[in-house]
Amino acid sequence: MDTLKDLYVDQLQDIYSACKQSRDATMKMEEAATDPDLKAALHAGHKGIEKGMSMMADVLRGHGADPDGEFCKGMEGLVKEVDAHVFNEEFGDDAVRDAMIITQYQRMAHYAIAGYGCCKAFAHRLDLEDEASKLDKHLSNTYDGDETMTALAMGGINRDAAA
Repeated sequence: MDTLKDLYVDQLQDIYSACKQSRDATMKMEEAATDPDLKAALHAGHKGIEKGMSMMADVLRGHGADPDGEFCKGMEGLVKEVDAHVFNEEFGDDAVRDAMIITQYQRMAHYAIAGYGCCKAFAHRLDLEDEASKLDKHLSNTYDGDETMTALAMGGINRDAAA
């Protein structure tokens, strides 16, 4: 890796891989969730992740790079946490599982926020303003998804889990 552009492409590939892994985990959590609002938010989340992946694939191809050129080990670890804490854990109450789903989703979302933010900063520095704008849109959408999950937790899921 010799240039900021090399780093930019590498990190776009990494976040693309992260999104692919988190999309699959999000779809599984959507099936496991019991709260209808949480199910809807997870559905919107996986659809948003797919839109971000499509945008990144187009950007990467525009740079002559394969979107699948990297495998994100960081998200791999977070997805293992989803499996361990959502699917391989016994829950006596559905609301407690839903609270755990929110926890795991937000951890993955925060990882995506970091990736999108770094790539957006690189795009600005490289004067790739159209790409920076696209990355900013998906960064904003990821923040919105994170805020939705916080609102669901605070709006009743955590209360129900504490009962």
